[in-house]
Amino acid sequence: MSTLTQRVNDGLGTESAESAASRVESDAIVCVSGFGSVGNPKAVPSALARDGRSLSLTIISGGSAGGIIDGDLFEANAVARRYTYQAESASRRAVNAREVAFQDRHIGRLGEAVILGELPPPDVAIVEAVAVGDGWFVPSTSLGHVRSFVEAAETLIVEVNDAQPVELEAFHDIYRVPMPPRDEAIPLFEPAARIGTSTVTFDPEKLVSVVETDEPDDPYEFRTPRDVDRAIADNLGTFLREEVERNPALSESVRLQFGVGSLGNALMAELGTVDFGDRDIIYFGEVIQDGLLDLIDADVLQSASATSLALSRDGQRRLFDDVDRYASKVVLRPASISNRAELIDRFGVIAVNSTLEVDLSGHANSTHLNGTDVLNGIGGSGDYCRNGMVSILTLASTTAGGAISRIVPMVPHVDHTEHDFGVVVTEHGVADLRRLAPHERATELIENCADPSFVDELTDYVEAATARGGHIPHDLGRALSWHRNWRGE
Repeated sequence: MSTLTQRVNDGLGTESAESAASRVESDAIVCVSGFGSVGNPKAVPSALARDGRSLSLTIISGGSAGGIIDGDLFEANAVARRYTYQAESASRRAVNAREVAFQDRHIGRLGEAVILGELPPPDVAIVEAVAVGDGWFVPSTSLGHVRSFVEAAETLIVEVNDAQPVELEAFHDIYRVPMPPRDEAIPLFEPAARIGTSTVTFDPEKLVSVVETDEPDDPYEFRTPRDVDRAIADNLGTFLREEVERNPALSESVRLQFGVGSLGNALMAELGTVDFGDRDIIYFGEVIQDGLLDLIDADVLQSASATSLALSRDGQRRLFDDVDRYASKVVLRPASISNRAELIDRFGVIAVNSTLEVDLSGHANSTHLNGTDVLNGIGGSGDYCRNGMVSILTLASTTAGGAISRIVPMVPHVDHTEHDFGVVVTEHGVADLRRLAPHERATELIENCADPSFVDELTDYVEAATARGGHIPHDLGRALSWHRNWRGE
């Protein structure tokens, strides 16, 4: 149980969200807490969205920041620039219309990029907490890069949210990664170990406002698994069963990561049906989703380490009602730890992420529809793909009711190169590309992952491209014609 006795320590005082919002300059660079659309400040951003001033804010977050920040603020035309991941229709529309300048980047190093000045130096950090004191606060349902943001920002506004239980303190393990050049390893050698504290500390002189709120997180909404999701999950389960028997690094334990979203949640559920023998099953990733709670409840999962509790309404209720039990299995860390290349490699993580499309050369596009319109962002998928011991990408083989293949001759935007992942899973099967030359990868993907309605067309493409010679078969005009045709050009 938490040892906290009060939400706001004596002597700090509070003020309204409107008063706190007035302290934010109209063109301020603002870092916000929030990851997986939970743990984000709510009252002050909402007040900013209603502010009568003409605002042109720069917003920096470590992950999706929820409907108020990426919805209401964008609809109020209050945002001029956004880093780095967004997942709301309002922000997506503004970014693709180039009304808001947006830069996407990998999550793992974002916090230190802010501290080291790679991104604009923040004027203010606005964060959500369950308690605050003189020079410290306890974050709520996500950590992300909040610790780094508070260190880098000139001033600090803390929202203390009474809707979040103070017992969330029990999940947190907050550790500051030394800045480069680094002369020591991160002292985490077991995924469930703890090396930090439950609080974020700060210079008390930075704190300019404390606001009390009582607004729960927007719950994460998972769609009901479709037949295609279940087929992908079944194929992934088959691959994992074979891999743990083949791979000597998996003889004692299996460490896994799954990307956020409905497909990732469905894939987590498949773990409950996989016979891993007497191996320990451990999660080391970005987000805790409902599927992981199910595995904990079923005693399948030994432990889970992440940076966010991205749960449905039911998942939030389950966790809040039984914090002590879940906290014995779950630990939340800063994203500089959860997404750290050093640790993903050290723990031999099997990384499982979804993507938009994969091409016959083994490149993947995870972010841009037709190579042009950003969907959400790369998030942590690049951190895990490149550094995972086994890196798997999952996707349905078609979209638009089967009219568009997601196995294509050439992706129009590359997020993960042929060197970053080794296995592709669709509802039709598994393509293990790890030992294959480029022309062999093309055949493997067509035979095992492509939808049958596109197999002949893809095979014809490979044959024509191969006839042109070269190490990697390409017919550039014909490859790009796939995307032009789908765009109606």
